[in-house]
Amino acid sequence: MDPNKLQFDSVRIRTHRPGDMGMVIYRHALLYATDYGCDERFEALVARVTADFIDHYDETKDRCWIAEVSDTGEFLGSIMLVEDRSSTSTKTAKLRLLLVEDRARGMGLGKKLVKQSIEFAKKSGYERIELWTQSVLTGARRLYEAEGFQLVRVGDGHESWKGPGTAEIWELKL
Repeated sequence: MDPNKLQFDSVRIRTHRPGDMGMVIYRHALLYATDYGCDERFEALVARVTADFIDHYDETKDRCWIAEVSDTGEFLGSIMLVEDRSSTSTKTAKLRLLLVEDRARGMGLGKKLVKQSIEFAKKSGYERIELWTQSVLTGARRLYEAEGFQLVRVGDGHESWKGPGTAEIWELKL
């Protein structure tokens, strides 16, 4: 067995705490700049999403999970589920900021984060989850589809996204 290979049983998933949003912003900014050519505007978008989460946080409706190495606390990923405050229905949630670090990919961590979000949405009384992604994010798209999400809209991307691909809205009816 490769001693550098991360094992799923060495990963813990916990809810957010002070300091986590800074890491979520930092890792999204670096990964998307490196892999997709996004600039500071994308980083600012992620910062606004995290600030909005903190400003409106309601533990009965909103949640952010952080995946980390159990014994070191090394950041491995994140995901958020928040009430869609732009919707006329209080029964719609948004799935936001899914990220799994390269070294943690392929072991089911992304699937675990998405499933945890779906279960929380059901317990919180949501009837629907919506998410925004890009067509180029093929791994995430496969994961969403496997969990029952359906592509409902394709269109122009957010002004902060300067990477390749087309914007997509996916939906899961609970």
